[in-house]
Amino acid sequence: MKVLIPSTISLELPQEPDIAFHTYDVNAPVPAEHHDAEFLVAWQNPAAQLVRAAADLHRLQLVQALASGADAIMAAGFPQSVKICSGRSLHDGPVAEHTLALLFACIRRLDTLQRAKQAKTWDVEYARRQAQPETANNYTLSGASVLIWGFGSIAAKLAPVLTMLGVHVAGVASSAGNRGGHPVVTKEQARDLLPVTDVVISLLPATGGTKNYFNGEFFNCMRPGSVFINVGRGSTVDEADLISALNSGSLRVAAIDVAKEEPIPPASPLWTTKNLIITPHVAGNRPQNAMELISTNMKAIQTGAPLTNLQ
Repeated sequence: MKVLIPSTISLELPQEPDIAFHTYDVNAPVPAEHHDAEFLVAWQNPAAQLVRAAADLHRLQLVQALASGADAIMAAGFPQSVKICSGRSLHDGPVAEHTLALLFACIRRLDTLQRAKQAKTWDVEYARRQAQPETANNYTLSGASVLIWGFGSIAAKLAPVLTMLGVHVAGVASSAGNRGGHPVVTKEQARDLLPVTDVVISLLPATGGTKNYFNGEFFNCMRPGSVFINVGRGSTVDEADLISALNSGSLRVAAIDVAKEEPIPPASPLWTTKNLIITPHVAGNRPQNAMELISTNMKAIQTGAPLTNLQ
């Protein structure tokens, strides 16, 4: 089996007598001598390169994405005969860490404190607001209600840490129940929780059903002065409605690691929106145990076993 490994990641490749690994440049077409590859690993490939690969790799059996979502692969036009697997679970730890960082930044308003530092100002106004009884709950996670929209493997990493900090965690998924000791409700049931929720964290993937899911109607249902964080996909948020919710004060603060267009254009109003923290899609930028997943699915292709993370 010929396996193509992207130039964007360094892996410790196993020595297998019937496997030939070749590294390819994700910023160039796959060389003609590798058009007979049966297994393609994708990580940070430009969309145009994936489209070209879909047309050129005539013996391809599987594309293994190392991103947690395989939406970019699925949009590239690979034939239906080609199996596509996501990198679900490879980013659970890093994304959970980054989500916590954004959450702390929002609750403790590290963005305003950083601006004060840049202005060489000791922010006494921040200290005054923090000490006021009516705003005290805005500056701590203890006792806060957090709703995680898209309660999968990343949320399973994140929820116990939040609980340890005194947070009341609930999840939203396609079916209700209890996962790891945390209550999970359907999205219809979750709408009733929004008026009493302090923080909504989105881990939703990009699908036809999630496009602009977080819109003006959604934000209007949230408790006034609450917090919104998106570490899922940019397509799930109506960015104009997010800006309006922040400008009106309906949302106190928000943080996004993803956007509809990446990089965000310099002229985008997102850059100048007050109370919005932006990071450049770096939450899950470090796949963990990628070779283990690749090896599992290589063996599955060879033996006919079920594929892991099949889309």
